[in-house]
Amino acid sequence: MRAGLLQLSVSDDPAANLPVTRDFIRQAAAGGAGFVLTPECTNLLSSDRAHQRAVLHHEDDDPTLAALRAEAADLGIWLLIGSLGLKTHDADGRFANRSFLIAPDGGIVARYDKIHMFDVDVSETEKYRESEGYRPGTRAVLADAGWAKIGMAICYDLRFPQLFRRLTQGGAQILTVPAAFNDTTGAAHWESLLRARAIENTAFVLAPAQCGTHAAHGGKPRRTHGHSLAIAPWGEVLADGGSDPGVTLVDLDLNRVTEARARVPSITHDRTFEGP
Repeated sequence: MRAGLLQLSVSDDPAANLPVTRDFIRQAAAGGAGFVLTPECTNLLSSDRAHQRAVLHHEDDDPTLAALRAEAADLGIWLLIGSLGLKTHDADGRFANRSFLIAPDGGIVARYDKIHMFDVDVSETEKYRESEGYRPGTRAVLADAGWAKIGMAICYDLRFPQLFRRLTQGGAQILTVPAAFNDTTGAAHWESLLRARAIENTAFVLAPAQCGTHAAHGGKPRRTHGHSLAIAPWGEVLADGGSDPGVTLVDLDLNRVTEARARVPSITHDRTFEGP
């Protein structure tokens, strides 16, 4: 299977972002990709809650989701929509940060709501409280695409190895980590964490990313790290999307998962223990 990782630099305008995303998906498919992945926040990147309420939709009537499902069907590809910001019916009005796996007929095979919220102080002047606007998911999701079992995660989930271990022990051969990774933490940790998740789980890791400076409706524009990565089960970087928007193609041989797990069967060696 050839995979195509999309690297985007979205604004906070879903209508403006959609045609760019569709063009890149078509480029990936034209390059032979049967599995195309978009990053976290495919429809918009914004921390302005009022603006989000004005432009976001519920899943059933979200125009980005509908258009990308149609695109997958038209092209006959598997599509991982890294995530969309969506309205929910929660009493507190918080949104969902939701990833979708779309089949070649346009059907939704799996949904995953980001579990770990990015509530961090990168510096004294750069602070994030994702949980103020988005409510965390509560369920790990392993999707069966027929040709592979895919464990779904999103961005900050990357720092929680227990999630990936659970997915791998459930049978995941590919771990997806679509992200809008912070520029500062990305330079320090992005590649190291992705390689660690691949190595310790002897699985492919596919991580399409946002990049650059993101135009914002008021407030301070955000910067993301880019460098969409494809990592092999032995930990080597197969492809790096660099720092600009575009499409990165990589060929996946799932026999490499089987071979790596035969050499170092660590996913069968977990033990329970006491303490501290």
